Amino acid sequence: MEILHEPNPILRQKAKKIKDPLSAKIQKLIPEMLKTMRQGKGMGLAAPQIGESIRLCTIEEDGRVYILINPQIKSSSKEKTISEEGCLSIPGKHFAIERSEGVKVRYLNEKGEKCKLKTQGLLARAFQHEIDHLDGILIIDKK
Repeated sequence: MEILHEPNPILRQKAKKIKDPLSAKIQKLIPEMLKTMRQGKGMGLAAPQIGESIRLCTIEEDGRVYILINPQIKSSSKEKTISEEGCLSIPGKHFAIERSEGVKVRYLNEKGEKCKLKTQGLLARAFQHEIDHLDGILIIDKK
């Protein structure tokens, strides 16, 4: 699976909501995205980065895998932090990006189950980064 690089118009589109998380297409895409993310040595990967303009992303932190289908940030902490971020679609470059220190996110997992997660620090940053991808926003838009 190939990762798209900026500038590619798919990276700038607002991704479509997934109607059936249990469809064969989505279920096949999830392990392929995890494999591609790991091969690229990334912490997260959004479907638009592989040419699929749908609201799906994968994140892995400390051996824990998160599959996010139709994720939404429900609230963000007022406290912000600035940290270096990279992106598989902008290889070799890192930027100091300001993000909320914590977020509450709602999403469906790979089984189509509703999930809520309150997260802080690096994982909160990864959620915000990947959800930005689903809205056509890249880190170069935030620097």
